[in-house]
Amino acid sequence: MNGLRKLVEKVTGGKVLHDDYDIHVGTVSECALRTPVADAVQKELERRYAQHVQRFRAAKTTEQVEAMWAAAVAAGDVAGAFWAGLSHPRCTVSLEEKMCRDIHMVQHQAGACARADINKFNAIVADHSRLEREVVRLQERCNVLTQEKALDAERHEQLLMTARAATIARDGDVATLRAELARLQASIPDLDTRERMAERIVQLEAREQALRAQVAELKASRATAPDTDEAPAPEPVAVPVAMPVRLHNRAVLCVGGRSSSVPIYRTMIERVGAQFAHHDGGLEDSSSQLDASLAAADLVICQTGCISHSAYWRVKDHCKRHGKRCVFVDNPSVSSLARGLQEAATEETQPG
Repeated sequence: MNGLRKLVEKVTGGKVLHDDYDIHVGTVSECALRTPVADAVQKELERRYAQHVQRFRAAKTTEQVEAMWAAAVAAGDVAGAFWAGLSHPRCTVSLEEKMCRDIHMVQHQAGACARADINKFNAIVADHSRLEREVVRLQERCNVLTQEKALDAERHEQLLMTARAATIARDGDVATLRAELARLQASIPDLDTRERMAERIVQLEAREQALRAQVAELKASRATAPDTDEAPAPEPVAVPVAMPVRLHNRAVLCVGGRSSSVPIYRTMIERVGAQFAHHDGGLEDSSSQLDASLAAADLVICQTGCISHSAYWRVKDHCKRHGKRCVFVDNPSVSSLARGLQEAATEETQPG
C-alpha cells in the first residue's frame, strides 16, 4: 500500500490524506476509465512484471495463455502471471473469469497459510522467550559456579604455596643439619674408632657384671654348703688336656654342667690364661643374665644335657647371629668339657 500511495501522490501532485482502504477503492474506480491514475498504474505493473509479460507473449492462443497461467498457479508465482494473463491479447472473458476464481482461491490458501505461519511464529516467539529465560538462568548458575571454582582455585593455590614454602624450609633445615654433621665428623677424625671402643666397653661392662654375679653366686654357694665329710668331691681331671693357646686372654662361657664341677671348670679354663664364666642354663640363673654372659663371651661351651630347652635355643641362636664359636657337649662331666676344649683348639688351629 505504501507503493500505491506514493504512486497516487505522484500523479495528483499532492499528499493523499485518505486511508489505505479509500486509496485502494479509489484507484480501482480510476482504473475502470482511461485516467492518469489508470495509466500510471498500468505503467507500474508493466514495469514491475516485465519478465512475466515477456514470457506470456510467447503464447499465441487462448489455450496457451491458460496453460501458462495454470503452470504459474501450480508454481505459486501468481502475481506477475495474473497481470500478464489479464493483459494478454488472447485473454477471453471466460479465461479472465477463471483466472479471477483461481486468484480468489489462492488468496484463501494464502490466508490459511498466513494464519498457520502466524500461529507458528507465535509459538516460536513463546519458545524463544522461554529459551531466553532458561539461558538467563543458566548464565546465572554458570556465573555462580565460576565464582566458586575461582575461590577453590585460589584456596588451592594458597595451600600449594604454603606447602612449597614448607618444603623449601625443610630442605634448608636438612642441608644445614647435613653441613653441621659433616663439620662435626670432620672435627672428630677418629669417630669410628671411638664408636667401636664404646661398643667394646659396653661388652666388657656386661662381661664384668656377669663375672661379678658368678663370683657372688660361688661365694653364696660356698657359704651355704654343708661342712660334712660326706659332701661329694669334685670330679678330678684324670688326663692332662692339650689346651688351645689362642684361648689366652679370651672369655670362655660354660653353659650348663653340675654346680659342684664349676671350680674344676674354672681351673681348666684359667690354666691357659682365659677368663672363665658360667651360667647354669636357665635352671636357676635368669635369662637376662644369660644374654649378658653370651654377649661378653668369645667362646661358648654348651653342655646340652643340663640346660633348659629355652636356654639351648637362645645359645644356639646368639652364636649363629654373632658368628661366635660354640661347642656342644652332651655329658656334664669334666672329661666332656676337656673334649670340648680340645675340639675348640682343633678348630682354632685349622686354617681359615
